Amino acid sequence: MASNRTYDQITIGETATVSRTCTANDLYIFAHASGNTNPLHLPRAEGSERTGEPPFAPSMWIGALVSAVLGNILPGPGTIYRSQTFSFHGRVLLGDTLNVSVQVVAKEADRTVRLATRVSRPDGTAVADGMAVVTAPDEQIIFDTTDLPALLLERHRHFDRFISCARRLPPLVTAVIAPEDANSLGGALLAANDGLIRPILIGDRAKIEKTAQSLRASLEAFEIEHVPDESDAAARGVAMVHEGRVSAVMKGHLHTDLLLKHVVKRDGGLRTRRRISHVFVMDVPGHPTPVLISDAAINIAPDLETKVDIIQNAINVGLAIGLDEPKVGILSAIETVNPAIASSLDAAVLSKMAERGQITGGLVDGPLAMDNAIDLQAARTKGINSLVAGRAEVLIVPNLEAGNMLAKELTFLAHAETAGLVAGAKVPVILTSRADDDRARLASCALALLYQYWLTTGASIVTGDMDPAE
Repeated sequence: MASNRTYDQITIGETATVSRTCTANDLYIFAHASGNTNPLHLPRAEGSERTGEPPFAPSMWIGALVSAVLGNILPGPGTIYRSQTFSFHGRVLLGDTLNVSVQVVAKEADRTVRLATRVSRPDGTAVADGMAVVTAPDEQIIFDTTDLPALLLERHRHFDRFISCARRLPPLVTAVIAPEDANSLGGALLAANDGLIRPILIGDRAKIEKTAQSLRASLEAFEIEHVPDESDAAARGVAMVHEGRVSAVMKGHLHTDLLLKHVVKRDGGLRTRRRISHVFVMDVPGHPTPVLISDAAINIAPDLETKVDIIQNAINVGLAIGLDEPKVGILSAIETVNPAIASSLDAAVLSKMAERGQITGGLVDGPLAMDNAIDLQAARTKGINSLVAGRAEVLIVPNLEAGNMLAKELTFLAHAETAGLVAGAKVPVILTSRADDDRARLASCALALLYQYWLTTGASIVTGDMDPAE
């Protein structure tokens, strides 16, 4: 709650100060509100670092901080701005903390108040100063400063962080199977140019080269193995894993079933003791952590034993991307055990198995409905006392249909970005959809690189946040 100072209450020499840290969200919101989309002021925008300096805050964003003090504290609610002068003395970078101060220097007729304004760093160095002239309120006003609609920025900072961390690793040598259309070849070349993978292209050479010509891309730096038949190309990619030539397999322009047939075959495949499963990693704008969904692409109606492997695979992917003891919510239609709903029974058994150490590395709880799995208030309302409820980072769905619908709802309604990976095989298998854009393919390759690093070392390279000022 904010309470103002009326004209009669204000005294000459009176001061007010607030502190504010510059965040990436501040710069994006200011760009939308003002229409100033100068890339010098936008994090990671093309052209933002042409001067050799990181993005910095627009001067008028700095000036706008003064209006917050005038409008909220001194004089406070009811204040009307009349004029403002500014001199700017320095640039403000992401993460910089500022002290914003106003001081009353004069009271004049018609409730006019003059205030010296100053924006400075914690060490006292001035960033901006000037003079404000306002009309002060003549009656007491108390205002609820929290009564504002929430804002959701469509930003994907989790994938930004994954890609940035993956770039610190050597590129993953990857067999790309039948990259014979623009999407699959373009995605592989994009990831290669970004330093995430070193692709070996396996398929019909003529089709691959024709596709490259349509993309105006050069293939001189890449190895091509001519295997015209798609099934044979998939078999060759899997064989190259056993030869030690590649450390990942990536789907190109062929059916998923055809690739997986060779991945899971008993002789010469990539099977391990665990059942393979697919893990979607979703970067949902505004959500504090990535959201993992499994299985939405391979196991159609998994039984209890298969769900154990699905959960373990998803936990391992979560650990690879830096989640500390991933919180796993096993979804059902309800949050109580009902013998008539098979998924609720499975969830209860799986939770108990995790308690007994049959599933490791994460916290597992269920059954949970979608609302009380991801929303803490919903969990509290229903009286669910759990370390997972309301905080789930991994969502285990009862079947492929539910998982597929959930992933697409988050993509097309919540504007999530999506990466996908097959886990449980000897090496990561990158499955991309024809509907995936370049960003999704890039994120999937980064995910594979991070997962392979975890498989090799047992540790995650993903640390920190891309935006420490958020």
